[in-house]
Amino acid sequence: MAMTDYTLVTPCKNEEESLPKLIESVVNQTIQPKLWVIVDDGSTDKTPNTLKEITEKYNWIKTIRLNEAPRDLGIHVAHVYRQGFDYAIRYCLDHGINYVYIGVVDADIILETNYFEALMSEFVKNSKLGICSGHIGNIVDGKILWSNFRSDLPSGGARLWRKECFEETDRYLLTCSPDSVSNVKAKIKGWDTRQYESINAVSTRPYASAQGQWIGYKKLGSNNYFIGYTRSHVLLKGMSLFYSRKGYFKTGIGIAYIYGYFASYLKKSPRIDDKEVLNYYDKRLRNILCSKLKFQRKTK
Repeated sequence: MAMTDYTLVTPCKNEEESLPKLIESVVNQTIQPKLWVIVDDGSTDKTPNTLKEITEKYNWIKTIRLNEAPRDLGIHVAHVYRQGFDYAIRYCLDHGINYVYIGVVDADIILETNYFEALMSEFVKNSKLGICSGHIGNIVDGKILWSNFRSDLPSGGARLWRKECFEETDRYLLTCSPDSVSNVKAKIKGWDTRQYESINAVSTRPYASAQGQWIGYKKLGSNNYFIGYTRSHVLLKGMSLFYSRKGYFKTGIGIAYIYGYFASYLKKSPRIDDKEVLNYYDKRLRNILCSKLKFQRKTK
């Protein structure tokens, strides 16, 4: 088993425009995956035709189709991912395919040709690295707008797990914001999580816009409530969306995010049944607030 063996999962729904670009960028990777499973979540456009063509051309690409259902950025999308991971793991076991890393790449992503090779080289350098990604930009009006960079926060759109970390953190959990939960559980278990600014990929649409950004950010707020964000944390994050750089995020998006959170809060909607995750976000907010207070005192 080589240190460059990896398996990928991609969920898709009605991606006839984006999917061919992703396929091209994965096929042209300097190191191709041993297996790539694409999960069609009941597409009604030409996506199934594209998937049929590529599986006939490349024997390392497999597809599965789920029953038609409305697009959903909540727990349903985690279910779609989970179906792909379960299939990939079973297929590898049944066919004697070994892999060191397992990852996801979303259907609207275009990768640098050495994207996964570069990520795997970082795993080799750091034996405690559990999850990593490159820096993801979004194409808006023909220009690439790069997301705010956090070195300890891997993007969910194109990431790899070390297989041991993936197994140790209960694989891909059926929860809202599964990538965020995965990051937290990896940190709790002592794994490093990293995003690399020098390794790039782009999304062909604005962040959280598959159903329109108002719906996307409202759902993000609701999901953040579910995994344990506190009210103060959400207000800070919501306000930051009002004034994000380059004018990409508009005031309405910040409102949508805050609205989504407090709609769930006021309804007393259930939260994730994981005290470790809830305690992590509570402690993290306290650290953020303490850091801000210390900075303000130093600048006075």
